[in-house]
Amino acid sequence: MRSIFHHVALIGKYQATGPSGAQAGSLRSALEAIAHFLHENGCEVSLEHQTATHSGLSGYAALDVAEIGRQCDLGLVVGGDGTMLGIGRQLARYGTPLVGINHGRLGFITDIALSNFREVLGPMLRGEFEEDPRALMQARVLRDGLCVFEAQAMNDVVVHRGSVSGMVELRVEVGGRFVANQRADGLIIATPTGATAYALSAGGPLLHPSIAGWVLVPIAPHTLSNRPIVLPDDQEVAIEIVSGRDASANFDMQSLASLLHGDRITVQRSEYRVRFLHPRGWSYFDTLRRKLHWNEGGS
Repeated sequence: MRSIFHHVALIGKYQATGPSGAQAGSLRSALEAIAHFLHENGCEVSLEHQTATHSGLSGYAALDVAEIGRQCDLGLVVGGDGTMLGIGRQLARYGTPLVGINHGRLGFITDIALSNFREVLGPMLRGEFEEDPRALMQARVLRDGLCVFEAQAMNDVVVHRGSVSGMVELRVEVGGRFVANQRADGLIIATPTGATAYALSAGGPLLHPSIAGWVLVPIAPHTLSNRPIVLPDDQEVAIEIVSGRDASANFDMQSLASLLHGDRITVQRSEYRVRFLHPRGWSYFDTLRRKLHWNEGGS
């Protein structure tokens, strides 16, 4: 049985300044092997244009993200979670499903090992997979009522103090209702996908991906009773800068905006979702056990 996917885009991990020779060679050989495998299963293969440039792999059409969204019915990401986050945000508006082959380190969402991609990917190409939709955040920075910055995030939106200043004071509202003024090093708003990232290291809870919620996690709060809270994701969260110098906002650790007193960061659920595909039988709990080393030393 041939693949149910007709046109597959390969997206590879690369550095903005170009990978080293060893990195480029490793990426190229991985992409080449996967491309040949896809061809053997009846797929037309294209490369994301920066992947084509940095890997040096020729013989395939090079497409930008918009072209992938319009022309391809599957995106196959070879890299780590950072690579997947970046392309996932961009392709969400097109509804293009994504499969992740891990060529990085931790890999919560790029969950197929490169060493056995043939055994795992083959059945998936024939339609044996689990679909795992993930919510996106739409975030804006408002200054004097005008939007001065806008971005999407799959993991988290983080407001934090400057590197040399003290705490920031942040006014928090949820659904238009005042929650509290919080003094801390910062505040994280994380999706279930981002609950295993910065929010986890700051003491936040894990959220199952099927939960329609966000977690609000203070970073080193001044008041110890200021604890993480799980919120519904159908209400807008607003954070206003009350005091503190050099505060900034991060959106998936990709985009940075310098903030002034009175600036408001608003976070809403995006109209788009990222569509991940996993091997048949995939379980979120299997991923947690493997990546967080649960049950190590047990029977």
